[in-house]
Amino acid sequence: MNEQLEGEFEGIGVSFNILQDTIFIIRAISGGPAEIVGIRAGDRIVEVDGENVAGIGITTKGVQSRLKGEKGTRVNVKVQRRKVDGLLEFNITRDKIPVFSLDASYMINERIGYIKLARFSQTTTIEFENAIKDLQRTGMKDLILDLSGNGGGWLPIAVELADHFLDNDKVIVSTEGRMVSTREYKARRKGLFEEGKLVVMIDQNSASASEIVSGAVQDWDRGVIVGRRSFGKGMVQQPFYLNDGSMIRLTVARYYTPTGRLIQKPYEDGYEDYAMDLINRYNKGELNSSDSIIFPESQRYKTLVLNRTVYGGGGIMPDCFVPIDTTSYSVYYRDLMNRGIFNQFILKYVDNHRGELKRSYPDFRTYKNHYEPSEPLLNELIGFAGEEGLTFNEKQWNISKSQIKLLVKGYIARDLFETGSFYEIYNESDPLYLKAVEILENPGLHQAKLAKADTE
Repeated sequence: MNEQLEGEFEGIGVSFNILQDTIFIIRAISGGPAEIVGIRAGDRIVEVDGENVAGIGITTKGVQSRLKGEKGTRVNVKVQRRKVDGLLEFNITRDKIPVFSLDASYMINERIGYIKLARFSQTTTIEFENAIKDLQRTGMKDLILDLSGNGGGWLPIAVELADHFLDNDKVIVSTEGRMVSTREYKARRKGLFEEGKLVVMIDQNSASASEIVSGAVQDWDRGVIVGRRSFGKGMVQQPFYLNDGSMIRLTVARYYTPTGRLIQKPYEDGYEDYAMDLINRYNKGELNSSDSIIFPESQRYKTLVLNRTVYGGGGIMPDCFVPIDTTSYSVYYRDLMNRGIFNQFILKYVDNHRGELKRSYPDFRTYKNHYEPSEPLLNELIGFAGEEGLTFNEKQWNISKSQIKLLVKGYIARDLFETGSFYEIYNESDPLYLKAVEILENPGLHQAKLAKADTE
């Protein structure tokens, strides 16, 4: 977790998966030590510093303990590569490896740009600034900021990001605690996107720093929040390191949005109820209908510019609710994904067809416009799932087939090109994303969501 927030770790720089008890390289990080010496996607690491690591039941933790290490230290790996006789040997000098927080950035059309952030880490600000400058050079006028599934990160980074949307001296967030003084964090500089229409995507897994940004945008009527009520994690925690190397986090304060809304959801009913909150939300129908959420009068607040009604009580309630999409959901689809069968199949398929795929689709744009998963490929997936113990169910398959085809195309793109390629394909059927695009493509709709009136 600390590596993700610090934005770097020390190692050889590869993304990997364990496929059939073998370390399978998904990607060598661009410019990293492994790529520099010649490690490629599809390589299988079979030996590390003279130790056999194939067919021994190695775990992810076991791989990391062998490949990570201090900058400047060396590690010897031997890999098996398709269509190459014998093993290839590489001596790799470990270095600092960036952990990127920006998953995707691209132009949707000639006006609208899209940025997806996975977390708020030490490198997020510079990644975001570089991305938005690139989009603006391409002609971007309006922006979708995707914070769905973003579990948060560092408070200062959230403040820096929100500062790009808000004028100077506007409060972004405040912290209050029993033993610490109240502190306000304000916009301090000219931001890169203080003008232009803005939509922020959130869902039930958006938390902490994501809620700071979306709460500030909403309270100042700077943009439209689209999606589902966010997680409700608004605690300031201070780490204390113990003698045995472990750490505890002590809550010392809470986050409040500019209108005074408490971001933290209640936990007075005990840990069990707190831990079960998302499941309880689902069971009560909250993820399917905004009418399932009842706000008492005490949790109604007014925005600071247009005097709209917004809601407290934990989390950020969007201006435009988008229900969770269950139309393509089936038990077969769930098991295909949750048991790792789908991901294993894609890794195996790309490994077997990487050369021909690259020849047919040399760049992502060609792939996106022309590739479609074939019926033989889908039948191959069904067969592979059967070999892994998942019984085929035709009725459930037909319910989920369109979604499975989309994910096949997206995951292959991810492995052939980059992570952002997946989102550019997947988003085309994501109701939350489609609603965000609809709002920006319809000026009247965007204006209506920010009209000077209650949104009750």
